[in-house]
Amino acid sequence: MITTHAAVAPAVGEAFRLEKVVLDAPRPDELRVRMVATGLCHTDLSVREGRTPLPLPAVLGHEGAGVVEEVGDGVEDVRPGDHVLLSFTSCGSCKPCRQQHPASCDEWAIRNLLSGRRPDGSSTVTWREEQISGSFFGQSSFAREVIAQRRSVVVVDQEAPLPTLAPLGCAIQTGVGTVTNVLRPDQGDTLVVFGAGAVGLAAVMGAALSDLERIVVVDRVAERLRLAMDLGATDVIDASAEDPREALFDLTGGRGSDHAIEATGNVGVLELAMSTLASAGSAAVVGAPPAGSVLPVDVKHLMRGRRLIGVTEGDSDPQAFIPKLIQMYRGGVLPVDRLITHYPFNEIERAVDDAVSGRAVKPVLLFDQNSREESR
Repeated sequence: MITTHAAVAPAVGEAFRLEKVVLDAPRPDELRVRMVATGLCHTDLSVREGRTPLPLPAVLGHEGAGVVEEVGDGVEDVRPGDHVLLSFTSCGSCKPCRQQHPASCDEWAIRNLLSGRRPDGSSTVTWREEQISGSFFGQSSFAREVIAQRRSVVVVDQEAPLPTLAPLGCAIQTGVGTVTNVLRPDQGDTLVVFGAGAVGLAAVMGAALSDLERIVVVDRVAERLRLAMDLGATDVIDASAEDPREALFDLTGGRGSDHAIEATGNVGVLELAMSTLASAGSAAVVGAPPAGSVLPVDVKHLMRGRRLIGVTEGDSDPQAFIPKLIQMYRGGVLPVDRLITHYPFNEIERAVDDAVSGRAVKPVLLFDQNSREESR
């Protein structure tokens, strides 16, 4: 066991607390990773605010980068000293996993989002002598050191810029993957992205790699709309200043969009996305509304070939897709650094405030590299 520092979410609606916690020793299929950076995602805040029913207290965090310190007895392909990115976990044995769709794992929700425990019910984290929720997305990256499941770990080369690549494990692969793995637009199509947060703007970057006629972004924050144009959008709609429904039909000559991505988690926005699809159009849901949210859908509207597709993590296999994203970044076509604002780990609440207000698109927390001794 090892003592380290973590940002603990103690109860619904309460601020993160930087506290000492005790990590369990890694099991045969686990690793201990010293964190270099971790992204802050709205899913973390959804749990903290009680919109996602993970038991609290908990150590959250689910997209990060670090250096392997220790490996379990059953891990043969990762070694101490390897640089890694962290992503979601999966069972590896169900039908979707066997078909290289681990984001559709039969056990995805319980292993990543809802239990806060290993599959056997044990916890990786103890706080104030109580076992609390950890193993969030197989990792819980809001800590200076973490116990991560092997299937959450992607090895990268030693030259990879970890503070920049930390968000690839969730936000970036979700946005890019929704376009390239799921929607797969054809030449000349129109794609509309609702919500210019990290996932939505990653989708814009993914769409910019295709030969689309229009890439339209809808949001209420002018600065984010300007950034969307810089990243490849052909048109933007400021929903605070004009009716997005009318604007979308004007842009498409009354036809509607071939593809839409709903990245806000707002059911009303999803209804707008569905209602502005062209015949045979597809709407991908990547924003996560509160548990129990219901979408009213006119079934006759669907009967002209329109599709509503739920997407988790861009339907990505992190072991294969994250290396592709790194290649895109190095090739200059995936400028993820344009989305990132860095914060010291101990300023996590400032990062939360900036994320909620919209001042930061993708906050990334940096861990002091001298913290190794502090954690002992």
